[in-house]
Amino acid sequence: MAAPDVTVPKTSMTSNPHLMKWIEDCARLAKPDRIVWCDGSEAEKERLTKEAVDAGILMPLNQQKWPGCYLHRSNPNDVARVEHLTFICTPNKVDAGPTNNWMDPDEAYTKLANHFDGSMKGRTMYVVPYVMGPIGSPFSKIGVELTDSIYVALNMRIMARMGRQALEMLGSSNDFNRGLHCTGDINPERRFICHFPQDNTIWSFGSGYGGNVLLGKKCLALRIGSYLGREEGWLAEHMLILGVTSPQGETTYVAAAFPSACGKTNFAMMIPPKEYTGWKIETVGDDIAWMRVGPDGQLYAINPEAGYFGVVPGTNNKTNPNAMASIRKDTIFTNVAVTEDGEPWWEGKDGEVPERLTDWQGRPWVKGSAEKAAHPNSRFTAPAANNPALSPKVNDPQGVPISAIIFGGRRSNTVPLVLQAFNWTHGVFLGATMGSETTAAATGKVGVVRRDPMAMLPFCGYNMGDYFQHWLDMQKSIDKLPKIFQVNWFRQDSNGKFIWPGFGDNMRVLKWVLDRVAGRVAGKETLLGWVPKQGDLDVRGLDISKEALAEATSIKEEEWKTELKSQETFFEQLGSKAPEALLLQRKLLLARLEG
Repeated sequence: MAAPDVTVPKTSMTSNPHLMKWIEDCARLAKPDRIVWCDGSEAEKERLTKEAVDAGILMPLNQQKWPGCYLHRSNPNDVARVEHLTFICTPNKVDAGPTNNWMDPDEAYTKLANHFDGSMKGRTMYVVPYVMGPIGSPFSKIGVELTDSIYVALNMRIMARMGRQALEMLGSSNDFNRGLHCTGDINPERRFICHFPQDNTIWSFGSGYGGNVLLGKKCLALRIGSYLGREEGWLAEHMLILGVTSPQGETTYVAAAFPSACGKTNFAMMIPPKEYTGWKIETVGDDIAWMRVGPDGQLYAINPEAGYFGVVPGTNNKTNPNAMASIRKDTIFTNVAVTEDGEPWWEGKDGEVPERLTDWQGRPWVKGSAEKAAHPNSRFTAPAANNPALSPKVNDPQGVPISAIIFGGRRSNTVPLVLQAFNWTHGVFLGATMGSETTAAATGKVGVVRRDPMAMLPFCGYNMGDYFQHWLDMQKSIDKLPKIFQVNWFRQDSNGKFIWPGFGDNMRVLKWVLDRVAGRVAGKETLLGWVPKQGDLDVRGLDISKEALAEATSIKEEEWKTELKSQETFFEQLGSKAPEALLLQRKLLLARLEG
């Protein structure tokens, strides 16, 4: 029974005894004044939105120009994911690995229970049931988040299949992710995001920022998901999924991993250049892929999300017209600026910079100010249904067949424009050693490579060495292995200018990838892998010289010797967990370079 002053209201949506007992236990701990079940209906959305506006949590934007769009301002100390306060709580520290923060589960439960105790007095606890993945899909996972944040409830409605449908899919099962969240007093000293993989549980305290509190996203879909994937024989990856349809009507599906600031969403929503009339790119997902082996031995992927939680600055009709169309209605903006006409604004938006704005903290801002008007990590939460390029397969319970996997980072040199791995193990090596260069603003040095294997370093829910081994082991169960590629849009010339134009012109590289998958073109074998033969990379209509293209695709042995030394340092960090197969790949490459 719940405490006398906390009653869990019954609902017609479920009588699941496991769920009811867990909610009672959490209510007894947090002691909310009332508990509200979220059913995911339109009427509920209107009611919760009005409550949020009345409470000053959401601010209506210009409803004529931006219908259904609202602004939320977070606390200035709570504007991003907090990797240093994000923990993997496993019984043994080695299971979390050296790249994760670890806390003993008993210690974590005790510490956070002290914070949660009475934390929702005077507040409402929202019960947010949700499904990550298409309803009824064998890929999908069910979660329930208990939160004191109406902002979270409204965002989860966009990001997942939320409400009654989730409880119907759960039925009487005990198999659901248990997520408990409280904003607390937004004190960074009392902020923790703790994952308990063995319990399929997430506790988040002291934050209101999306990446820390929308528990279906990075927390369940990647950190818990990656652990479940290893246990159950599938992959939970920080990858976009897109479909490419040729003028002849042939559709090929590709998954791709890019660290932040490498154009991931732009690639997922890419519009091909005019030379590719008749070609079509459709977005299955822009951020996360869950991949399983189908009955036919091929790898199939779903996007577990139902919306986009994207970075706004830099988004415009040149960089990503489909993202711009996606955010024009029914979108929650977080920490953007506002024009005098009530429109959202951010650095990099189309048009002239306004003379006056209200900045992301609600302060007056004038053109020429040294401070940014929108926070650099300001966000949009938009329904995937808004995307004009949304794939018709996005809700297919069986997922889409993946023919190619692409890994890409931000490198000014060393890594060529495109490269195909020799085989699966070599491809895993390319993914395991991928990285991006830091900027001067971030580190004081330019060109420092931060390793971000498979773009999963902040999101892998267990030991990264075991994660690499799981990738290697998947080869045994996939009869039709996807081809693996590495790309780099960011090679620079001697003047520090980007050589490759990027954006829609990345379709030209993708076309070569598709041709290689289909066996339509040969490749040129190099020490590092297969690269395009001269003339096979389509540069029709592109203002790029033969010399510049040669530089973008070049492989310089001295640079790769330096690269391999850097890789050695990363593998040493993993100790005995570093798979021998990947260490051998490095030795073979070094031998080829020195031979």
